[in-house]
This record gives sequence, C-alpha cells and structure tokens, in this order.
Amino acid sequence: MKIEREIVNILGVKVDVIDLKGLLQRLEIFINSGGKFRIMYFNINSANIAKNDDEYKEILNSADLVYCDGFGIAIGAKLLGNPPLFRMTGADWIYDLCSFCGEKYFSLYFLGGEPGVSKKAKEKLLKYYPNLKISGTFHGYFNEEEAYRVLEEINFNSPDILLVGMGTPKQEKWINRNFDRINVPVIWSVGALFDFVSGKIPRGPRWMVGNGFEWFFRLVVEPRRLWRRYILGNPIFFFRILIQRCSKIFYYNNK
Repeated sequence: MKIEREIVNILGVKVDVIDLKGLLQRLEIFINSGGKFRIMYFNINSANIAKNDDEYKEILNSADLVYCDGFGIAIGAKLLGNPPLFRMTGADWIYDLCSFCGEKYFSLYFLGGEPGVSKKAKEKLLKYYPNLKISGTFHGYFNEEEAYRVLEEINFNSPDILLVGMGTPKQEKWINRNFDRINVPVIWSVGALFDFVSGKIPRGPRWMVGNGFEWFFRLVVEPRRLWRRYILGNPIFFFRILIQRCSKIFYYNNK
C-alpha cells in the first residue's frame, strides 16, 4: 500500500513531518488496510547510532513511518531549513494512543523491558482506560530458546499493534529480522516506554519536559549509563548537523 509521506532528511535518515493527530490517523489507515507496517522513532541517540551502523540506518529508511522523538531532532531540522518537526515521545503519546485504541477497539501487545515491567505498565494503563484491550505482555530479556515462544504467543493473541521496547538498535533489528514471522498489522519500536509507564524510570518536572531539558533530568538520574549519550552525543550530533547545513548551502550556491 503506497501512502504519500512528507519527509525531511536528517543526517541521511528520512523523518516524517507529522504531528500526533496525523500519526494516529496514519495508524488507523495502516491497521484497516490489511497490510503490515513498521513505525519507528528518531532522536539524537538514534542519529548517532545510525551514523556508524549501516544496518540500523537502512532499517529506519525502510520503515513506513519515522517520527521525531526529541527536541534535538526538531532543532536540527530547523537548522537545516526544513519544515518544523513535531516532537513526540512515547511517555507522552502512550496515553493518547490508549484512548484512541479504546475508542477504535484496537488491541495492543507489550514486548520489552525487564521481567514484570511491561506487565506493570499494562496494569497501570488499564486503570485509566478500562475499555482498552492489551492482549498480552512479555519481557525483552528472552533467550534463544524462548524466542520462538514469544513469536508464537504474539501471533496467538493477534493484536493490532505490537509495541517493542528493547532499546536502540536492538529492537529495530529484532523487528526487521522477525517481520515476516509476526502476523500483526503494526509493529512499533518504543524504547524505554514501559519503564516510564510502570514508574521504573521517573520523568522530569513538567517545565523541564516541556522545554527540551528532559535529557538533563535523565542524565542526573542515570549519570553512569547516560553520560556518554548526552555529554558527548549531543555536541557530536549538532556538529554533524552543521556539516550537513554547510554541504547544503554549498550545493545550492554551486548549482
């Protein structure tokens, strides 16, 4: 099924110009079309990984929808002279998604997180959205022996949307490797979504989240794990954006 997309190029990755309303509308089209689709996110960490991982970059560029998952990407798009990108992060859109799925009778399946985390996320969400159907959960630390069972259980429960949270790029590569064996209309990579929903990872104050400083809060909470991603990763990303901008200017000046 061919769907028209408005996309921009951020460091060689195609990112959709789409807001949350448009994303949910596209999701409904995907589910009702009878096909199979992949939705993925793109943030600064994604961009830095894609720069050195051609397989991951190719997976992103073959996805059916890639949305902006951070203020850094939105700023990068602006610096490149592209149309504005709308930041959508899982810890925010999950509640709109649950409301939407409850109204449309679309079912979800949660795959990812440490044992018990996705189940706790399910329990929390069902308290707020009693009409929501979450057909099953499974942690993301399964071994090779359990891998077949995971696929079997997902297909048996037959959800409309499979949310996969195993971290980048592991989750995207797992989706790509198993795409033909998963009988689900929409497969969506979601990173640490279940950790946030379950409360395992706290979110920053509203003023920080709304003004692009959630990364700083996460760095304070998990400095040993995230210092390299943010302290080194953010400047590297914007340096690469500067190079792309200069290349773009040079190209048009010499056209």
